[in-house]
Amino acid sequence: MTEKKGIETLCVHGGYKAENGQPQTPPIAMSTTYRYYDVQDVADWFNLDGQYCAYSRLDNPTVGYLEKKYAELEGGTMAIATSAGMSAILISIFNIAGAGDHIIASKSVYGGTYNLFDVTFERMGIECTMIDQDAPAEELLKAAKPNTKAIFAESLGNPSLTVLDFDKFSKIAKKIGVPLIVDNTLASPFLCRPLELGADIVVHSTTKYSDGHANCVGGVVVEKGTFDWAASGKYPGMTEADESYHGLKFYEKYGSVAYSVKLRAQMLRDLGCSMSPMNAFMTCQGLQTLHLRMERHSRNALELAKFLQNHPKVDWVVYPGLEGDKYYDLAQKYMPKGQSGVLSFGVKGGKAAGEKFIDNLELTSLVVHVGDIRTSVLHPASSTHRQMSETDQIAAGIRPSLIRVSVGIEAIKDIIADFDQALNKVKESK
Repeated sequence: MTEKKGIETLCVHGGYKAENGQPQTPPIAMSTTYRYYDVQDVADWFNLDGQYCAYSRLDNPTVGYLEKKYAELEGGTMAIATSAGMSAILISIFNIAGAGDHIIASKSVYGGTYNLFDVTFERMGIECTMIDQDAPAEELLKAAKPNTKAIFAESLGNPSLTVLDFDKFSKIAKKIGVPLIVDNTLASPFLCRPLELGADIVVHSTTKYSDGHANCVGGVVVEKGTFDWAASGKYPGMTEADESYHGLKFYEKYGSVAYSVKLRAQMLRDLGCSMSPMNAFMTCQGLQTLHLRMERHSRNALELAKFLQNHPKVDWVVYPGLEGDKYYDLAQKYMPKGQSGVLSFGVKGGKAAGEKFIDNLELTSLVVHVGDIRTSVLHPASSTHRQMSETDQIAAGIRPSLIRVSVGIEAIKDIIADFDQALNKVKESK
């Protein structure tokens, strides 16, 4: 699509240009490989000059459809789909950093991301400094080192629900000459478009709101295409000759899509974290209703947050859409259409009372997931953030009593009724 269209239209039509009445859905190309009839065509593909698919670890027609759609949704030059959100985060960093390098990341990131940066990256020789994203810019700048290669944060923290100050972080990234990488999973491109707010690269776990139905796992990395990889001299992998491709220099040859081409040519080639065609197809179907679902998720979450805020059995509630919330002003600035469908709260009586509440829910499910059309809850301290120490959990905004709620699209009166009866049973047990 060459003309600019609204995000709602891109959700339904983006990524595929219909011709001769062809349907606005991709084919499901369940094939590992593709037949060629010219030796030179195959050689061109291995030189990264080919126009056709050759092997589904690196490219596939169905996956390619999703990649084009996501590039348009986020306003980037190119996107690369991956097998999971964690693989998208891994290769977004590993594409530009290696042993002996350093990155900066917010403490408020998802627990799995925290473990990747704090444990696995350390084993790989990549150092990570975890920072308080609400600290003043001058303090955050102290975390930078000569070998710093990227800054990583989430637009909306999972499950701490911190809201990223894009103005502050984009200025810091520019000052130290590194890309700002933002995980936009909880907000989705309908509610927030980080590339328009100063980010250079966006990642998603498409397993969440992109799919929306808990059907398939996946991830995606989207490049803005404006970062100057040659300016600082810190990214030889982007600017110097790659001997595995006969001396190819990615930035020199591919410019605004160099980062993405390198992701495909090296990361997918060597790590094999490619998305399956069926998962790409299912994700495409989910994206068609993303704009409708995110409106309903956000509206329901706000109504539930207001109800919980006034319930006698609730100790505290965190939702950036609530007036008086710490991040309310930032949320209105960067996510004015809604603040997504995730909230957190604590039951009076602490962890034990919270467990009693969860056990008494009827409509709502206890699942290790978020972003589903069905309402669900989780206790992060004992699950997604279990590998972190209690001190690190609290620093990341994870209180021992915190219950994460992924508010679905059911009738809000039914959701509220379920929470009310479960909370009242906690009261009865006293």
